[in-house]
Amino acid sequence: MDPDLYDKIADAELHSLEKSLAEIDPDELDVELSQGVLTLEFSDGEKVIVNSHRAAGEIWMAAFRTAWHFGPRQEDGKWLWRTPDAELRSTLREVLSKKLGHSISL
Repeated sequence: MDPDLYDKIADAELHSLEKSLAEIDPDELDVELSQGVLTLEFSDGEKVIVNSHRAAGEIWMAAFRTAWHFGPRQEDGKWLWRTPDAELRSTLREVLSKKLGHSISL
C-alpha cells in the first residue's frame, strides 16, 4: 500500500476511535491520542495501546499481555487480524467491555 494512503487511513481510524472512546466516563477510562499512539488508561493504571505502525502497514494493539496486528482491507475500510472475524473495532470493544464490566460501543 502507498505509504501516504496508509498514513491517511490509519490516522483517520485512530481519530475516529479517539472520538468514540471519549464518550466513556473519564473516571473509568482516560483517552489520549498523540503522534499515532492511542493510549487508553483505566482507573487502576492498566493500559491498552493502539498505534499506527507505518513500516508494517498495520495498526497494532497491545492489551493485558496480548498483541494484535491489524491490516487494512481497502474494500470496506476495516482493519483485520489474521481472520475476517477478528477486526480492530470489535476486538477493542470486547477487550474494553470485559475490563470495564459493561458494554461499550465504537
